[in-house]
Amino acid sequence: MLVVGLSNPGAEFEGTRHNVGAEVVRALAARHGSGRLRPEKGQRAVVEEVAVGQARVALAVPTTYMNESGTAVRPLMRRFGIKDPAQLVVVHDELDLPPGRIRVKLGGGLAGHKGLASVRAHLHSGDFVRVRIGIGKPPGRQSGADFVLRRPGRAERGDLDVAVEQAADAVETIVTEGAEAAMNRWNGA
Repeated sequence: MLVVGLSNPGAEFEGTRHNVGAEVVRALAARHGSGRLRPEKGQRAVVEEVAVGQARVALAVPTTYMNESGTAVRPLMRRFGIKDPAQLVVVHDELDLPPGRIRVKLGGGLAGHKGLASVRAHLHSGDFVRVRIGIGKPPGRQSGADFVLRRPGRAERGDLDVAVEQAADAVETIVTEGAEAAMNRWNGA
């Protein structure tokens, strides 16, 4: 299985709403491995292979910008021998969910998310598992793009920190029990 956390590279994007996917993958690396994702030759991502239960899992954070995520994900799938898109878990921020809410989804629409659109375009399939982390809607007339690229306030950051840990739990459920079990457990909360 391959788990990819979508984000933008660079220190200027650390801690922004758009990078919560990468935070989840880093949390999983800390739980199950060395906690240090490393560049791998020929890949546009930092990677660590870990064991989750009895399963070998490749954890990855693309080093591309969000809207080019698919250019990293497709070669990662080849590298780790993933042929079935259902063996790919993409963790990402979601404007359509309240801050801190977690949902697991198999396939479906993109809701305007450029990272998901890139992954689907490069895989020619949307049949991958998604762990969606709610970041809420932008206030007032602020654009979605400006909102996702900003760091949240202290209270919202606290909600997102909890959500990152819960999303890591959801990924573990997907790996050990399957996507259906994860949807049953996490989508009712």
